[in-house]
Amino acid sequence: MTNKNTVLVGCGNMGYAMLQGWLASGKLQPSDVTVIEPADILRERAGKLGVKAVKNSDEISDTPRLVIIAVKPQVIQDILPDYKPYAASATFLSVAAGTPVALFEQILGNQSAVIRCMPNTPAAIGKGMMVTFANSNVQPDMVQFTEELLATSGQVAQVSDESLMDAVTAVSGSGPAYIFHFIECLTQAGITAGLPQDIAGMLAMQTVYGAGALAATSTDTPSQLRINVTSPNGTTAAALDVLMGDNRLQNLLTETVEAARKRSVELGKS
Repeated sequence: MTNKNTVLVGCGNMGYAMLQGWLASGKLQPSDVTVIEPADILRERAGKLGVKAVKNSDEISDTPRLVIIAVKPQVIQDILPDYKPYAASATFLSVAAGTPVALFEQILGNQSAVIRCMPNTPAAIGKGMMVTFANSNVQPDMVQFTEELLATSGQVAQVSDESLMDAVTAVSGSGPAYIFHFIECLTQAGITAGLPQDIAGMLAMQTVYGAGALAATSTDTPSQLRINVTSPNGTTAAALDVLMGDNRLQNLLTETVEAARKRSVELGKS
């Protein structure tokens, strides 16, 4: 793709982290990118990366091939009309949570090319999970290009049914919060068992980090890894009898994800 002109609308924590990844990977050069960010401090931060950082959309000098919308969902309808002049030639990539493609098509026109992405916060350190849905107007080369950009922030998967994005949100979008709370709970359990707070916190944090890294790199499934560490009638077996008895943890997580999925559906209709 010869024209890599990209406009990034919004450069808060997520937008900035993704921008850093794109530039560090070489997928985009600073001269390829224009950042639109009204907040002075965020615009100045982006500018230090060598990109053109401006306050308003009317300061865009080159016609973009890709417009990335990285603003809060509640301001989408206010800012998106400014980019309608580019709808005939540019692909729009949205990382705004809970915002359906239909809203973009309503504002930009039915022929607009739109990719919806659900990232999660570990994308800020290149360990994120990004899931995308593209409408039928997106050209294959742009699907590939945007996936390459997103891959600099972690793993990328695609769904062909946009309604699945609610489940994606419930599993990977909200999922880091579940893991953070698990770390909190495991830390507190260690304190209750007699460990000093700092030691309990270190044990919980590193155990979750190490187990996740092992699961991600091992050829064994998570189920097999669990079996590998569970000696018959041992301490782990005793603990798993509590977590797995009557499918306790599975039922809890299923209920958790379903609550998040339902709320995502509700927000998408509001």
